Amino acid sequence: MNINATLIGQSVAFFIFVWFCMKFVWPPVIAALQERQKKIADGLDAASRAARDLELAQDKAGQQLRDAKAQAAEIIEQSKKRGTQIVDEAREQARVEAERIKVQASAEIEQELNSAKDALRAQVGLLAVTGAEKILGSSIDQTAHAELVNKLASEI
Repeated sequence: MNINATLIGQSVAFFIFVWFCMKFVWPPVIAALQERQKKIADGLDAASRAARDLELAQDKAGQQLRDAKAQAAEIIEQSKKRGTQIVDEAREQARVEAERIKVQASAEIEQELNSAKDALRAQVGLLAVTGAEKILGSSIDQTAHAELVNKLASEI
């Protein structure tokens, strides 16, 4: 056999094998590789989007937490103000009630004082009539001299 014919035969067989592989084997392999590459790229994109979404969600949650804390602080401040207002209102009501009680007590004292003065005047008038009766030695008719006794009591 001739070496040249062997080399030519092997070369032809190799070219037929390469053509067969390029025509029937490489397209499905390349399609599978491209599909795999596309899946990996989509997965990386999805992971990137998920990371951005997670960061946005964390920012939003942090903002909501800050808002809730601010709202809670505002509610606490309002309740403190309302508590102070209630205490001030109660203090004012107590002051008004104390003033009313003081005025009422003053009126009662004044009334009792006037009553005591009237009773004292009546007793002084009676003592004066009794003293005058004893001094004069005769009986003074109280009904006849009631006007005189009342006048004397009012002057005292």
